[in-house]
Amino acid sequence: MKKKAKRGQPAKSKKNKSSAQQMPAAPDRRRFLNKMAWIGGGIVVLGGATLFGARSVRAKVAERDLTRLGQGVPTVVQVHDPQCPICNALQSQTRQALKGFGQDELQYLVADIKTQEGQSFAGRFGVPHVTLLLFDGEGNLVETLQGVRQASELRPSFERLAQ
Repeated sequence: MKKKAKRGQPAKSKKNKSSAQQMPAAPDRRRFLNKMAWIGGGIVVLGGATLFGARSVRAKVAERDLTRLGQGVPTVVQVHDPQCPICNALQSQTRQALKGFGQDELQYLVADIKTQEGQSFAGRFGVPHVTLLLFDGEGNLVETLQGVRQASELRPSFERLAQ
């Protein structure tokens, strides 16, 4: 026999009791820990990107420091226009040819003709952009290479310079 509900009140069922006991009232610990894991991962990724960016900027600043020329290390200086696709192609081939050389064997510098320092450097040697100037450790010009060249063409010149 079924119980009748009192007037004005709904009948109680077993289903209502069991579902009410299983529903948490507030966010549980598992959800909180999941959010914290995502936040922690985001912080690690952001920190790594910042570190990579800072190192990249420092490397570019060091490459453009022409005062390093003649400090005892043979040097390849590229007279470069950063907006020139031919210059960028030469830079890519030069970097590829320089792989395997240590910083104490051969250094790479960039004379950016968009800067005053880069313009005066190129003017001093009378060369246009898309040019590589090879200097010995004392800063004496040894060889001038104009135009885009493949890494395989550049490598022998770099090896002679590093000796």
